[in-house]
Amino acid sequence: MKKKIVLFDGVCNLCNKAITYIIEHDPKDQFRFAALQSDEGKSLLAKYEIDPTEIDSIVLVSDNKSYIKASAALRIAKNLSGALPLIYGFAIFPKVITNGVYDFIARNRYNWFGKKDNCMIPTADLKSKFLDNK
Repeated sequence: MKKKIVLFDGVCNLCNKAITYIIEHDPKDQFRFAALQSDEGKSLLAKYEIDPTEIDSIVLVSDNKSYIKASAALRIAKNLSGALPLIYGFAIFPKVITNGVYDFIARNRYNWFGKKDNCMIPTADLKSKFLDNK
């Protein structure tokens, strides 16, 4: 099975907590991760022609397609264990609504959850789940 790749804001505390949550609720080991700020993240943004000035928190690459903002978050949730896949139901709403909510949270995430000085460094146990696992 080809892995789904999640690009995330490596200095965002909310994003780092979300990545930890995804790892803990990914029993099928479907996801791999890279910070948007990493070489791997930048390379994937370029490959999928995603303007890094337009995206600042999450991107999903799955089956040679890229998804951004709420579409990415909802598709990730759909593939996790537990009750979180239920929020995929919000995909029925127009993108203007779901992305509006997403953008509001993204705009305020540093104020609400804080920011790190450096990108998240995975523990030895989790290193294999990150594309930049040198």
